[in-house]
Amino acid sequence: MSEATPDIRKGLVGVYADESAVSKVMPETNSLTYRGYAVQDLCEESNFEEVAYLLWHGELPNAAQLAAFQAEERANRALSPALLRVLREFPADAHPMDAIRTAVSFMGMEDAETADISDAAQRRKALRLLAKIPAAVAAANRLSKGLEPIAPDASLPFCENFFHMVFGKVPQKEVIKSFDVSMILYAEHTFNASTYTTRLVTSSMSDIHSAITAGIGSLKGPLHGGANEAVMHMLSEIPSPEAAEAWLRERFDHKALVMGFGHRVYKSGDSRVPTMKKYAEIMAEVVGDTRWMNTSAVLARVMLEEKKIHPNLDFPAGPAYFLMGFDIPLFTPIFVCSRITGWAAHVFEQGADNRLIRPLSFYVGPEQRAVPPMSTRG
Repeated sequence: MSEATPDIRKGLVGVYADESAVSKVMPETNSLTYRGYAVQDLCEESNFEEVAYLLWHGELPNAAQLAAFQAEERANRALSPALLRVLREFPADAHPMDAIRTAVSFMGMEDAETADISDAAQRRKALRLLAKIPAAVAAANRLSKGLEPIAPDASLPFCENFFHMVFGKVPQKEVIKSFDVSMILYAEHTFNASTYTTRLVTSSMSDIHSAITAGIGSLKGPLHGGANEAVMHMLSEIPSPEAAEAWLRERFDHKALVMGFGHRVYKSGDSRVPTMKKYAEIMAEVVGDTRWMNTSAVLARVMLEEKKIHPNLDFPAGPAYFLMGFDIPLFTPIFVCSRITGWAAHVFEQGADNRLIRPLSFYVGPEQRAVPPMSTRG
């Protein structure tokens, strides 16, 4: 007698795999919350370093706690000479996500505490990753252009230091604020694909570097983190805001995918979009280039009118990063610089009450059969 077909949820849609206290989308307010705080409020009232502390410790830091956290992060930014040599050997045309994935794996081989998966050691390693990942992203980016890496500056805050390492200068405060907001918005988002990947790896009692390396691999895909790059490539295909509606309707005619729209969690619009859109528009004003945001406005209007689909966070984040001067392939590695905070929070949580994640599959192949001799095989 055949086994009854179970309720299979492709993509694990609607499946609760575990409990979590890290973040939640509140249906009644359509707000993403970190440890209970609405992310849009954190963007206006806090900075990325405070949010990183919140995700890892459960509460916002006081002044002394924040100062200690910042001091430790700044003290761990430098890359080893060995890692810098490895980065120099990467192909010039390697995608930055491949570069940072490999760099994080190398960091795991260098870290003296790699094999220690105690909570205290995991937290120390997470902070080192938070400090070093931006330096590795920036160094790999510059080396791919034939430029020398710029060493991190321990006197600069987190976001200012990233611009320093990428461009050799710190931009005006409006640019830094817009970048900081994007980092907060990208920091955490419940059991998304890359976060679940990190928890899956952690559940086997593997090390945090392996979990984060796997998370980076998951994030790279265009249906996840790579969507912000895809949005900017899409916008670049449209010659002007005036041409946007006709361009989009042609996509409809060919049933082509429109990047930056729709989200499995949000049905009434991604709660992060209004905040990111606000700061993307500020970037457009600062730079004096409104083309991208005007084009985006047309696409958003027509998509809502015709398809009843709202944009997601990647839709305003792509042009915001472009206006900041970042190369398009750098968009998703910037996401990594932010999401290391959420991934690590879930590594801690998984480790605190661990059980190996091992789902079932329902077999639909041939019944058990004998191996035929070679002479009878078609």
